[in-house]
Amino acid sequence: MSALEIKNLSVRVAGNDVINDFSLTVPKGEVHALMGPNGAGKSSLAKALAGHEDYEITRGEALLDGRDIVGMEPDETARAGLFMAFQYPSEIPGVSIANFLRAALTARLPEGETLKAPAFYKELYRAMDELKIDRSFTSRPVNEGFSGGEKKRCEILQMSVLKPSFAVMDETDSGLDIDALRIVAEGVNAMRGPNIGFLVITHYQRLLNYIVPDKVHVMHEGRIVKTGGKSLALELEEKGYDWLKSELTPAEAG
Repeated sequence: MSALEIKNLSVRVAGNDVINDFSLTVPKGEVHALMGPNGAGKSSLAKALAGHEDYEITRGEALLDGRDIVGMEPDETARAGLFMAFQYPSEIPGVSIANFLRAALTARLPEGETLKAPAFYKELYRAMDELKIDRSFTSRPVNEGFSGGEKKRCEILQMSVLKPSFAVMDETDSGLDIDALRIVAEGVNAMRGPNIGFLVITHYQRLLNYIVPDKVHVMHEGRIVKTGGKSLALELEEKGYDWLKSELTPAEAG
C-alpha cells in the first residue's frame, strides 16, 4: 500500500517529550484530519516530519511509501515526496514565485537533466488558471508583503506544481477569513485523487466543511486517542475537547 506511515513516533524539543508513541497511517488517495486542543502536539508532529532541527525524533519511524524519512534533511524529505504547508510560511525576499518553483523542480531532476522553460511555464500557468490566480502573481517575491490568504494560495500553487505524494497542512486555516478559506479548500479539493494523500492539521471543524475528510483523528498529550468520520469533527465543534478528556483512561489522559 502506498502510504505515509508513522509508527510509534516519539519527539522531544528543548528537553521536553511532546510526541509520545504516535502512530498513524494516511493512504495515498485519502484525506485525514488531525484535530486536538492547544499543546496536543499537532504542530510539533508536522515540524518533526519536516526535519526541523529543534525537534529530535527519539523513537519510531515515518515511512513514505516504505522509505524511512527520519533523519533526512528537509530538502531530502521534499524530494522523497513530502510537502509541508506551514502555519506561518516564511518570506523569501528577492526570489520570485516563478523562480522559486523552477529551482524546486530542477532540484528533483536526475543529474545532468535540465528543466525546459516552455514546459515549466505551461504547467505553471495551468495550475494558476485552475486555482484562479492572476499570472502576475508569479513575479512577486515569495510571501513578501502577502496577506494571510495570499500566503496560503501561494502554498497551494506550490503543491499543485510540485505534485508531492503526500501533503501535511499545519493549521492552514489559521487566521483566514471565509473567502481565503474557500480558496484553500478549492485548491485542495482540485488536487484530491489517487496520486496524493493529505494530513490536514486543524483546531476547528470549519475547514472540514469545505475539505471533507475520509477520517478524523483526535490528538491529546502527544498521541491519538480517538478516530472517526466527519461526525467526530462536528461533535468536537459542538462539545469542545473537555468531554473527550473525560472519556480517556488514566494512561491516555497522561
